[in-house]
Amino acid sequence: MRKGSRIKFVILAVVLVLAAVLGTGYYVASTYTVNTVYVEGNVHYTEDEIKNIVMEGPFGNNSLYLSMKYKNKGVEGIPFVDVMDVTILAPDTVRITVYEKVLTGYVKHLGSYLYFDKDGYVVESSSVKTAGVPQITGLSFDHVAVGEALPVDNPEVFSRILNITKLLEKYKLNAENIFFHKSGDITVYFGNVKVALGSDSATLEDKLMMLPGLLPNLEGMSGTLQMQTYVESGGRYTFQPD
Repeated sequence: MRKGSRIKFVILAVVLVLAAVLGTGYYVASTYTVNTVYVEGNVHYTEDEIKNIVMEGPFGNNSLYLSMKYKNKGVEGIPFVDVMDVTILAPDTVRITVYEKVLTGYVKHLGSYLYFDKDGYVVESSSVKTAGVPQITGLSFDHVAVGEALPVDNPEVFSRILNITKLLEKYKLNAENIFFHKSGDITVYFGNVKVALGSDSATLEDKLMMLPGLLPNLEGMSGTLQMQTYVESGGRYTFQPD
């Protein structure tokens, strides 16, 4: 092959390759442009906030790019979110699944809300209080750091915290504050009503399952419902007004 013909062949090959690349790029860009987004698993963030986080950047509206970028990938710099996954439902439709960090409760320290997990490890520090997560009071500690366990005197308290928060969720009880006394007693706050549960873990669930039927009768009142001693038949607990 002559030199001139070889140069023409190389130029033609380059042009064909570029045309193929541009054609493929145009096809992908036009076909996989996201028009519909479904968001699930989000609690601390709205759907719009999740969309803005996931779909940022020059290729943020391309479903192929998003599915590769967020394939079971841990997320950094976004409080309360552990992993986000993007699934392509159709070329122009994706589903964003949010896996949030599991929060057991929070403590207030130096003006910040410190959220911790079931083992007492602080997973996030925030200036914003998150609805649905109870404040835990009565714990003693002199310092705290994100990523480390709260340095309490008795770490076994975290298993008690996990137990009661699970039961509260089970019976759809939205407690604002759970106070752990040094004596071992537990007091749970529902607005102006305090529920003194005592320290007996064996009867804790029996007491809590009664609360959905008792609390509506105390609406608008302020005081303490004395449930330290379990009454199997129910209905005989004393309410002490403030």
